[in-house]
Formats: sequence, C-alpha cells, structure tokens
Amino acid sequence: MAVTALYSAHYRSLVRLAVLLVRDVATAEEVVQDAFVALHGAWRRLRDPDKALAYLRQSVVNRSRSVLRHRAVVEKYAPKGLPDAPSAENGAIGELERSAVIEALRGLPARQREALVLRYYGDLSEAQIAHAMGISKGAVKSHTARGMAALRTILEQLS
Repeated sequence: MAVTALYSAHYRSLVRLAVLLVRDVATAEEVVQDAFVALHGAWRRLRDPDKALAYLRQSVVNRSRSVLRHRAVVEKYAPKGLPDAPSAENGAIGELERSAVIEALRGLPARQREALVLRYYGDLSEAQIAHAMGISKGAVKSHTARGMAALRTILEQLS
C-alpha cells in the first residue's frame, strides 16, 4: 500500500522535522504517527497521490503548532509550585503571634523568662540551661513549668 511505502521512506525525516519544531522526540513521534493515521483515513479523498508527502509535511507542521499552542496554554494555567516563603498573610499572622509571645515573656519573672528563652529559643537541654543559669536541673524544670503556665494564661487573656 502507498501509505506503508511513504511510512518506510519518510518516517525518519518527518520525525526529525517534528523534533526541530516541538523539541521533544516522543512528542515528535506522536505527531508523525498522527499525521500518518490522518493520511490513511484521507487517502481516498486525496486528489493527487503524488502530493501525499507534501500533505504529510503540512500535517506534521500543523500538528506541531497545535502541540506548541497546547503547551503554552498548559504552562500559562498550570498551578504554580508552592512558594519558598510563606505568604504575606502567614508572615503577618506569625509576626503578630511572635509579638504577643515576646510581650508576654516580658511580663514573666526574670528566672522563668530566662529558662523559657534558653529552652525554646536557644534550644538548650535542661543540663545546659542549669549550667548557664547557675541553678540545678530541678530548678530549671520548675522555672520552665511555671513560666509556661504563666505564659499560657497571659496569651489566653490576650485572645
């Protein structure tokens, strides 16, 4: 059959043409396959079988344009990845929460404030806090527990 002969003779060159247009081998092969399928379906309506190669080339170019248009639309409306930074709203809420916590910390007794800051902001262990403050680990636990309770009460009153 004539389509099979065209396929054997021109498939590779048509794929090269499509690759240059769509910049992707797999998509180019699909475009060429679709062009051959369309030619096969339209073979009876083809007025001049000698122009079948020209028909195929035009079909490959048109289908490649369609692929590129489709890509452009997909890229334009594709959901964007998650931002690296939190949204401005999250930043504002976070800033308000941090401000409230810092303000509440200022209202605590000095030892409780020191124990909480060293534990939660300095990320120190109880032993490291005890050494830094010059107190026992038991006292660190006590100041931390009392400070958290007082902080919780203050923050609940603010909200």
